[in-house]
Amino acid sequence: MELGLTGRRAIVTGGSKGLGKAIAAELLAEGAAVAICSRHADELEETAAGLRAGTPDGRQLVALPCDVTEPAQVSDFTETATRELGGLDILVNNAGGARPGRFATLTDADWHDDIEVKLLSQIRCTRAALPHLRASAAPRVININALYARYPDPAFLASSVNRASCLSLSKALSIELGGEGILVNSVNIGFVETPQWRNIHRKRAPGTPASEFFGQLAQAEVPLGRFGQPEEVAGLVAFLASDRASYIAGASIDVGGGMGKYL
Repeated sequence: MELGLTGRRAIVTGGSKGLGKAIAAELLAEGAAVAICSRHADELEETAAGLRAGTPDGRQLVALPCDVTEPAQVSDFTETATRELGGLDILVNNAGGARPGRFATLTDADWHDDIEVKLLSQIRCTRAALPHLRASAAPRVININALYARYPDPAFLASSVNRASCLSLSKALSIELGGEGILVNSVNIGFVETPQWRNIHRKRAPGTPASEFFGQLAQAEVPLGRFGQPEEVAGLVAFLASDRASYIAGASIDVGGGMGKYL
């Protein structure tokens, strides 16, 4: 399928690993120029080198350090990335992190940190990107969220609560910005094998092989019986960024192998 992304310009936050890296690779493969950011400069440079090696035609990739919990860094990154890309058409708000914990164990600092990296990062990045998206002929905002927003898990209480706020943000923005032709959608992931889940595996069951640990979780929650792969999310993001999705706005689409007991 020709998605028509050649020449489009995209920002992907949290782009040094996991979902962000896969999304950047997918957009590059479809012909877009991409800017990625991460807090960790060493990881960022390693990822950028790999992505550039995978696009031998010289397709443009910009990699800049940015902590999305710092408003000044978000503004600086967005302005620099947009200038180097020559404009901006697509914003993928992917930065985030799993924060396991039940109500009794979560401190005020835990809640504050989780809100910063999830909800406020999407607010800040979208705010910074909006002036540039308004100049685009095909502007898109795609927010990477989680099934837990609609299918709360007490073991991931902060994520469940804050991702629900992120879903509300996506819907409200889609209504406010739809009249300007800016399409805002949410992609909600279930169990996808990322570095965050590998960290959870090391903490919870270091003596259990990863395949067994992930398999047991999936059998209990996922009708397809397995964890997803980042590339299975990236394909949907590329579609939503494309002209093929020009009448999709305010959507909340799950990528979770059937996980989630709700309509």
